[in-house]
Amino acid sequence: MRDDQWLNQRLEQIWQFLFPELIKGNKVIIRFKGKWKNKFGHISKRGEHSEIVINGLFRHDDVPEYMIDLTIAHELIHYMHGFNSPLPKLYKHPHKGGIVTRELRKRGFSHLLIREKYFLKDKWGYLYKQLANA
Repeated sequence: MRDDQWLNQRLEQIWQFLFPELIKGNKVIIRFKGKWKNKFGHISKRGEHSEIVINGLFRHDDVPEYMIDLTIAHELIHYMHGFNSPLPKLYKHPHKGGIVTRELRKRGFSHLLIREKYFLKDKWGYLYKQLANA
């Protein structure tokens, strides 16, 4: 089972290798929390730092690592666009016009977006019931 330390290492790796130009304008904390069916993560501002929360069910090894990586990247794009970060806000709405998906594709996540679609359609419903009731 994954823990918050593992999650922090994933964030650092993804940031370093796939978002190297993204300036860290404040401290960014990441942790597992919640048991959501239709939400995989979110970013919020907590005083002087930003907090990325990843669905607590994703700590289970049954959830593919790529789902966590994609969720982290998604939240980093919000951070980059100035949502719940000290960086300038680039857009009025966080998902307007598919800006997150477009940025994910630009950064090489196209294959994971395809895998995510398959996972959500064919596996997540059953897995959610299993994990949420465990």
